[in-house]
Amino acid sequence: MTTVAIIGAGIGREHLAAYQQLPELFEVVTLCDLDVARAKAVAGPCGVAVCSSLDAVLASDVDLIDICLPPHLHLAACEKALAAGKDVICEKPLVASLAEADRLIAAAEASGRRVFPVFQYRYGPGTAQLRAVLESGLVGKLYAGTIETHWNRDAAYYAVDWRGTWAGERGGAILGHAIHIHDYLPAFLGPVARVYAELATRVNDIDVEDCAALSLRMQSGAVLTSSVTLGGATDMTRMRLVFEGVTVETGLSPYAPAAHGWTFTARAPATQAQLDAVLATVGPEEVGFVGFFRAVAEALAGDGARAVTLADGRRSLEFVSAVYQSARTSLPVSLPLGPDFPLYGSWLPQ
Repeated sequence: MTTVAIIGAGIGREHLAAYQQLPELFEVVTLCDLDVARAKAVAGPCGVAVCSSLDAVLASDVDLIDICLPPHLHLAACEKALAAGKDVICEKPLVASLAEADRLIAAAEASGRRVFPVFQYRYGPGTAQLRAVLESGLVGKLYAGTIETHWNRDAAYYAVDWRGTWAGERGGAILGHAIHIHDYLPAFLGPVARVYAELATRVNDIDVEDCAALSLRMQSGAVLTSSVTLGGATDMTRMRLVFEGVTVETGLSPYAPAAHGWTFTARAPATQAQLDAVLATVGPEEVGFVGFFRAVAEALAGDGARAVTLADGRRSLEFVSAVYQSARTSLPVSLPLGPDFPLYGSWLPQ
């Protein structure tokens, strides 16, 4: 049994609900938030203790620190937790630059502890089906694809003081909203080789971008586009992938696109019967945070095959860095990126 302290009662509310579905693996012992009243409202019905001191939590014998703080606080909280000998889960975006990501990687290695960036979209029946079909060898090469992150975020959403700012949120729709669906690319489709980006702020009176159009070339040679806006009438996430032997279409669920089965349509030389036979072998799959936390438990027990890694978190920030550089220079950017990259130290506007 792994004991957990959740730091932050915002998205921490959803984390707590997911942990409660895995009582044989986790026990949440503390919810820590400077707003004690908010923390009590979230934790009280669950019988979880509340406190307002991160230092007190780190001095306790809790095993795992789950960081659900605003983005600008992630690095310091992660480093403190690692120094205290704790394993760490950290919400997206992990940190605010490639330099900070490499600093966190070094801290984790020095401490001998693990950091698990949160990418809960990876878990659910849809992705289990995709994984099975990819492993079947029926799909052939990926030709092209489209990604849409069309959500609705109005002025009320940005009334929270740190949102919509470079100082607090560290970025806009690319960093805080579409980062999840873009994690699908290296997780399932291989590395991104090149990105060209157009960014704009058109929906809200904020400092950061809320619209984007991206053109991507994968290392495999496949070409994809990604459309992002926070001005949708509804919230919708969608992906369509065209392989040699199959076309894959997700549903429209904005926050859990893998929660339901996807559509897999055969194209010769693959047959629909072959695809359906593979899909029939896919068993039940836990969705979202529940699947993510089970994968963390597996990794802590020695089997990290399904867990999100610190290297995955860095890769997501590498993509974000390339997008910001391309948008500012009006030029494509090739990946991977190292310390000589112009935005390695920070993508924040100077």
